[in-house]
Amino acid sequence: MTLISPACRDALQHWLATQKALAGAADNTVTAYQGDVSEFMSFMTLHQGAPQGLGALSRISVADMRAWMAQSRNSGVGARSLARKLSAVKSFYRWLAEREGFEPTAVLSTRSPKFQKKLPRPLAEDAAKAMIDTVELQSLTGWVAARDSAVVTLLYGCGLRISEALGLMGRDAPLGESLRIIGKGGKERVVPVLPAARDAVDAYLRLCPHTAGDDLPLFRAIRGGPLGPRAIAGVMASARMQLGLPATATPHAMRHSFATHLLAAGGDLRAIQELLGHASLSTTQAYTA
Repeated sequence: MTLISPACRDALQHWLATQKALAGAADNTVTAYQGDVSEFMSFMTLHQGAPQGLGALSRISVADMRAWMAQSRNSGVGARSLARKLSAVKSFYRWLAEREGFEPTAVLSTRSPKFQKKLPRPLAEDAAKAMIDTVELQSLTGWVAARDSAVVTLLYGCGLRISEALGLMGRDAPLGESLRIIGKGGKERVVPVLPAARDAVDAYLRLCPHTAGDDLPLFRAIRGGPLGPRAIAGVMASARMQLGLPATATPHAMRHSFATHLLAAGGDLRAIQELLGHASLSTTQAYTA
């Protein structure tokens, strides 16, 4: 039995396209939306015993929503993940209801499960600096050690996401006093570059054996391809074990540390929001906790 009708599949693809084009959703977000809404529609097909066309979707009841949420929880989906799935389904339904002209109250009135938001786990200032120093000791190959140190220094010194640091291209070097970053959802921001970060990247570039080019990745893997986030996560895992740091000492923790230490030094919350590229101030306010 086909779990999703052609009409529903077409509507989903149309909605996803609008999310990407009009709402500026990132590729990873669009992929997550597609999985969440497809899973929801597949459940409704099995729950009702027949493929759900657009008409059937418009008649989903509160009881149907409760059945979906109960099945999700019973299959091991956590409250945080279920809240995300429900948010995607509601967003799709708002769009579909306006397009098809039906009343989506049963779906939109479904309450999201409560969960405790995870607070950022930054490193202490001395631990963040020790992490940078120890990462450099993990490789016996000089240019690889310099590379890993440069990446982690950028995470901490500029508050970059790992994807943003590894997304830098040859044309971005040598780093100036500021760096233009394209973040989540294509949102652009300018971040200042500390001298320590510039020096670390310069040291790496002097040692890197691979041919440089404006359209080539700035950070390279052993064989010359683009460096992946797993390599940095792995080297940080080795370093944190040497330092006795917790498992929360990840690449993303360096970004958290940047924000927390800046705030502790008297940084303005709005300015930190801009530096991090957060769409909402409430996301940045988590650091005040």
